[in-house]
Amino acid sequence: MRWRRRNLASMSADVGDGLAPGVEAIIAGAGPRSTPARGYRVTALVVASALFMQQLDGTVLTVALPTMARDLGASATSLSLALTSYLLALALFIPASGTLADRFGSRTIFCGAIGVFLLGSVACAHAETLPLLVGARFVQGIGGAMMVPVGRLVLLRSVAKEDMVQALSWLVMPALAGPILGPPLGGLIVTWLDWRWIFYLNLPIGIVGALGAWLLVPEVRGDARARFDLAGFLLSGAALGCLLFGFELASQPGTGRRALGLLAAGVLLALAYVRHARRAADPILDPSLMRVPTFRLSVIAGSLTRITQGAQPFLLPLMFQLGFGLSAATTGAITMAGAVGALAMKALAPRVLRRWGFRQSLIVSGVASSLGYAICALFRPDWPVAAIVLVLGLSGFFTSFQFTGYNAIAYADIDKTRMSAATSFYATFQQLTLSFGICTAATVLELGTMLGGRGQPALADFSIAFLTVATISLTTLIWNRRFDPEAGSDMSGHRTA
Repeated sequence: MRWRRRNLASMSADVGDGLAPGVEAIIAGAGPRSTPARGYRVTALVVASALFMQQLDGTVLTVALPTMARDLGASATSLSLALTSYLLALALFIPASGTLADRFGSRTIFCGAIGVFLLGSVACAHAETLPLLVGARFVQGIGGAMMVPVGRLVLLRSVAKEDMVQALSWLVMPALAGPILGPPLGGLIVTWLDWRWIFYLNLPIGIVGALGAWLLVPEVRGDARARFDLAGFLLSGAALGCLLFGFELASQPGTGRRALGLLAAGVLLALAYVRHARRAADPILDPSLMRVPTFRLSVIAGSLTRITQGAQPFLLPLMFQLGFGLSAATTGAITMAGAVGALAMKALAPRVLRRWGFRQSLIVSGVASSLGYAICALFRPDWPVAAIVLVLGLSGFFTSFQFTGYNAIAYADIDKTRMSAATSFYATFQQLTLSFGICTAATVLELGTMLGGRGQPALADFSIAFLTVATISLTTLIWNRRFDPEAGSDMSGHRTA
């Protein structure tokens, strides 16, 4: 199949890995070159500070939601706006990060992104109302949108296919420390200090990361001659914004008409963007990538899984604190079990995929993770803590395996010259569906609260929410079965009999 040649620059600058000292720029126009193992590991350590900061910030925040809602005079479910505004900024600005890095250099954009993220963190710490917090989180998201793509994309360009699964797993392992430390740390901060210190924590981490990037990551620029798709950026941004905030407003009382209006506008703008993308030479989000079977199936099934994964970190802290009456510190200690399970999986993923291949592994892990979400609906205050921790650990294990599998096989059949377009497209839908998961959970909780005539959600409402997202996750079985048994075999090393 012949592919249109796309802007190569985003490829070299979209990820956050940068390059290790002594390693030359990875792309020029010729074929990709494999980076030595030590090279991409050193690079990953530099970027891990930014990923760690981002993951820590998000997981600490979820534990603090009930306390923040009380201090800001808002309902706990309305704090979902603070989470979705951040993810919306990621979805909007990730596609533009590659072009900016091509023009100004990956190191400059990466360090500048950390600065924007820290600026948003300080604004969050000083927010006195929910709208101010939502705006500050959006600023944080703009910085995060420039940090996140930098590391992944450089690895995708520089690592041989047979090393891809191991490289991606190795890259994210330091970043997984954030989700492990975040929940208990957030509980301690809320219990003994003030929730605003959650955002001040980012300052030392971000400063160290920016200095490390400036000293250790060379300035890499791509081919910036391609014209930036401004019309596509505006159309796609408006469509995503209307759709996401339409779903978000649907979870708030008395906003039905505005929600329907935003959703209708989002659909019309999305159709307008698709029409524009078919005519544009270099659309900012290229829908023609969905013609590649492995990419299409990974986007669809991965999106369904991420809807559920977006909902769980929002639901669990609220259920444990509002439904069980647990303290924030205890909640944080329990919810970290999912991150521990995810970390335990990373070392096993390459061996599992080599033994059973992508198709069979994704089918089994998809069913297992869906069952884990469904069991969360049965949690009650009289459950032993050990049993809850076990369920969350296993659920995190299988869900993390799915993400590793989808993130790898999505690019199995993508030409290197289109990797930039594929990464932007995939990352945008990744953030959008995580946001949709939060909106779905918040909508179910709000409906249950309204119908029950209560001031806050009951345990039954949380159960319904978990069952709803578990059902969505289970539908991945339909799409996982459509993968070819040999799909991604160049990456996994798997061969069928």
